[in-house]
Amino acid sequence: MNNPKMHYFPEQDVIHLTITDEDEIESVELSPNITAELNAEGDLIGIEILKASTFLRDFVSESTQAKLMQL
Repeated sequence: MNNPKMHYFPEQDVIHLTITDEDEIESVELSPNITAELNAEGDLIGIEILKASTFLRDFVSESTQAKLMQL
Protein backbone atom coordinates (compact mmCIF):
# COMPACT_ATOMS: atom_id res chain seq x y z
CA MET A 1 0.00 0.00 0.00
CA ASN A 2 1.38 3.41 -0.96
CA ASN A 3 1.54 5.82 1.92
CA PRO A 4 4.57 8.11 1.44
CA LYS A 5 5.94 9.62 4.66
CA MET A 6 8.97 11.58 5.77
CA HIS A 7 10.33 11.58 9.31
CA TYR A 8 13.22 13.60 10.67
CA PHE A 9 15.01 12.45 13.81
CA PRO A 10 16.93 15.51 15.06
CA GLU A 11 18.89 13.69 17.77
CA GLN A 12 20.44 11.40 15.15
CA ASP A 13 20.20 13.94 12.25
CA VAL A 14 18.50 11.30 10.09
CA ILE A 15 15.77 11.68 7.46
CA HIS A 16 13.75 8.58 6.70
CA LEU A 17 11.53 8.62 3.60
CA THR A 18 9.07 5.80 3.04
CA ILE A 19 7.29 5.24 -0.25
CA THR A 20 5.17 2.30 0.90
CA ASP A 21 4.33 0.52 4.13
CA GLU A 22 5.85 -2.75 2.89
CA ASP A 23 8.44 -4.59 4.95
CA GLU A 24 12.10 -3.88 4.27
CA ILE A 25 13.85 -7.07 3.22
CA GLU A 26 17.15 -5.65 2.03
CA SER A 27 19.04 -2.37 1.94
CA VAL A 28 21.66 -1.05 -0.44
CA GLU A 29 24.19 1.63 0.45
CA LEU A 30 24.13 4.21 -2.35
CA SER A 31 26.76 6.42 -0.73
CA PRO A 32 28.30 6.56 2.74
CA ASN A 33 25.26 8.39 4.15
CA ILE A 34 22.40 7.26 1.88
CA THR A 35 20.74 3.86 2.01
CA ALA A 36 17.99 2.54 -0.28
CA GLU A 37 15.50 0.19 1.35
CA LEU A 38 14.03 -2.60 -0.79
CA ASN A 39 11.05 -4.96 -0.50
CA ALA A 40 11.02 -8.69 -1.27
CA GLU A 41 10.75 -8.01 -5.02
CA GLY A 42 13.73 -5.63 -4.94
CA ASP A 43 11.58 -2.52 -5.40
CA LEU A 44 12.52 0.73 -3.68
CA ILE A 45 10.31 1.31 -0.64
CA GLY A 46 12.32 3.89 1.28
CA ILE A 47 15.46 5.97 1.66
CA GLU A 48 17.46 6.81 4.76
CA ILE A 49 19.80 9.83 4.83
CA LEU A 50 22.34 10.04 7.65
CA LYS A 51 23.91 13.40 8.58
CA ALA A 52 20.86 14.87 6.87
CA SER A 53 21.47 18.55 7.70
CA THR A 54 24.97 18.43 6.21
CA PHE A 55 23.79 16.48 3.17
CA LEU A 56 20.95 18.91 2.44
CA ARG A 57 23.11 21.99 3.04
CA ASP A 58 25.80 20.71 0.67
CA PHE A 59 23.26 19.55 -1.94
CA VAL A 60 21.43 22.90 -1.99
CA SER A 61 24.71 24.83 -2.03
CA GLU A 62 26.12 22.80 -4.93
CA SER A 63 22.86 23.02 -6.87
CA THR A 64 22.66 26.77 -6.37
CA GLN A 65 26.27 27.27 -7.46
CA ALA A 66 25.67 25.16 -10.58
CA LYS A 67 22.58 27.21 -11.49
CA LEU A 68 24.44 30.49 -10.97
CA MET A 69 27.28 29.33 -13.22
CA GLN A 70 24.73 28.69 -16.00
CA LEU A 71 23.54 32.32 -15.92
